Formats: sequence, structure tokens, C-alpha cells
Amino acid sequence: MKLVMSAGSLYTLELEKIFELARDTGFDAMEVIINYDFQYQDNVALLNDLGQILPVASLHAPFFQLDGWGNKIDQLKRTANLAMECDIPLINFHPPAWMAFEFKFWRWLKRVADFQEEIGKNQVIITMENMPCGGAFKTNPYYLGQTQKMINFLQEHNLFLTFDTAHMGTSKANFLVDFHLFYDSGTMRNIHFSDYGYGKEHLLPGHGVLPLTRFLNHLRETGYNESLVLELSPHEFPEEEELIRESLAEIFEYLCQETRHSFPGRRQVSGARDRD
Repeated sequence: MKLVMSAGSLYTLELEKIFELARDTGFDAMEVIINYDFQYQDNVALLNDLGQILPVASLHAPFFQLDGWGNKIDQLKRTANLAMECDIPLINFHPPAWMAFEFKFWRWLKRVADFQEEIGKNQVIITMENMPCGGAFKTNPYYLGQTQKMINFLQEHNLFLTFDTAHMGTSKANFLVDFHLFYDSGTMRNIHFSDYGYGKEHLLPGHGVLPLTRFLNHLRETGYNESLVLELSPHEFPEEEELIRESLAEIFEYLCQETRHSFPGRRQVSGARDRD
């Protein structure tokens, strides 16, 4: 299992600094969200430079408007092409939201017969993410909000899954049954890992109500051998860099222990204290 950190976990910092913090902690690679940093520069050069600090395991397609990136269809295609140019093995995108009137995107998705061939050119793994419920009535505002419907769509269109624990937790605090439905479908290629509780997503493990240690044990027991991506809210971290390092070290050690991932040991890096 590859332990990856999402750059979105610390998006208030510069990308280079986020990569350095993840590298110094011991993470294997990064997932990069295509955001405002990717509007006006040479994105291939940017990703190649960042990859010198820590490998990029995946790209997350934009989920808001960016200058020059077009509509949701254009964004997905451009993200896949960027991944191909940079030898990044996987991309992830959000399904369309019926509540946001993304009908054109939905109609286009249904016409794609084989996402791996048509969008990924059999060079990049294309994954779609399960999305959260919200509001007083726990409504899912996205197409494919039901587990079995999403599984059917993935299998019919040769599309793979990024499973998000916090998103699934918004509808079911004990989400392990749905996780196994997805897992047994053979579509899972990427996991976003964080807690959910009290109306808040992407919390540190233990700050919410999800059975995350049991979940990690299930991954270990079933031999999951893809990426586990730590995707937290920046609000879960303190502001001081030294304390951010300490928080990352604690969560990384927890992930290593529960997944039996080889733990590299604490590193003496600039700005970090010896916590032993």
C-alpha cells in the first residue's frame, strides 16, 4: 500500500513547501489538486519540478472554474493529458451535480463507452470519486449518489473509483458495508482517507465518528495494494510549521502502524524537534 498525501491538506501553503513537509514526514508520494496555481504557467514544468521533491502519484481534476481550463469536460480531458505528459499514473474527478445543473457534463459522461481508452488512452488510470450528502435531509446533490448505481456506471463505462471515507461517512457513519460493495466490484484504485463527524468532513482520524482503524485493518487484511491518500482540511493543522510537522508525523506513524507500512523512523529535518 502506498501512503500518499493530498496537497489540498495544506493548500494555504506554497506547493513546494507542502511537498517538502510530506517528503520529510516519510510519505511515498503526493496527490495534487489542479487549482489556481495551474492557471498561468507551464504546468508540465511545475509538476516536473515538484516531482523532484516527491513523486506525484495522482492528479485531482479541478472542481471549480479556472481560467483557460474550460468546462468540466475540458477540465477532465486536460487533466488526463497533463498526467500523460508528466508520467503521472492516475487522475480523479468529481461526478456532475444535478443540484448545480451540470446536465451537459452528465450527458457527456454517459456517452463515454470506455474511460480508460477514450480519456486515459490506456496510459493514465481514470477514477471518479464518491461524493457527500449534505443539508438537513442528508441529500446527495450528485448524480450516482447511490452506491449500487455508481458501481453499475463504473463497470459499464470501464471507469475506476476513488473511494472517499469522509464522503461516504456523511450518509453512513458505519460505511464498511458500502466500502466492501465497492471493493468487491473490482473498481477501487485510490482512497481518500479522513474522518467525518458533527457535520464536518476531512477531519483528523479520531476527530470524527468513523471506524477508521477498523477500515485500515480491513485494507490490510484484504491486501489492498493501491494508494491511501491522506486528505484533510487545513483547519485540522496548527499554523506554525514546526507544529504542522509534528501533526503530520503523528498521523503518518498511525497510518504505518495500522497498515503495516514500513515506517522510516523520525527524521531530523530543519525546523523539526526530536520528539522521542
